[in-house]
Amino acid sequence: MKRIVLIAIMTMFLPDMNTQAQTASGTKVLVAYFSHSGNTRAMARQIAEATGGDLFEIVPAAAYPAEYGAVVDQAKKEIGGGVRPALKGRLPDVGAYDVIFVGSPCWWSTVAPPVATFLADCDWAGKTVVPFMTHEGSRMGRSEEDIRKLCAGATLLGGLPLRGGAVKDSRDVVRKWVQGLNLTK
Repeated sequence: MKRIVLIAIMTMFLPDMNTQAQTASGTKVLVAYFSHSGNTRAMARQIAEATGGDLFEIVPAAAYPAEYGAVVDQAKKEIGGGVRPALKGRLPDVGAYDVIFVGSPCWWSTVAPPVATFLADCDWAGKTVVPFMTHEGSRMGRSEEDIRKLCAGATLLGGLPLRGGAVKDSRDVVRKWVQGLNLTK
């Protein structure tokens, strides 16, 4: 009996990498995001909850500094230089999904460099990409234009920007936005 309970518990916590989350209509959804402060992570979790989608955290191989001024300076240099930092771990097979939500903090009016690396490393042909951003005043910046360039062959839907400090109280806003996207096949 103990063995059965242990197996059941392990199954709950170990994701099956061969199955993808699907909406009620059968649409397979992935929510991929990079978060530095935790705001984008919180928003990604809200989107995954609203869609039933799988979560994937984009993690740079070398962590960004925790100190605000240092991370701002590094981000400015990387974005200005077109740097695509290496990522930690394997990327998900976006080919197995119909809709991919892509989230990032808005840094210097665009996506964070780790998100640009993720986007540049995947085949987006025939996919629907939905951006979401956390910000402190810049909203989406030029990120949708930059995402469109990095996701050749994808259909890009209108993104949702949320002020970082407001994310924790935005569950209803996120749910309404997701419902308005009409993500059925």
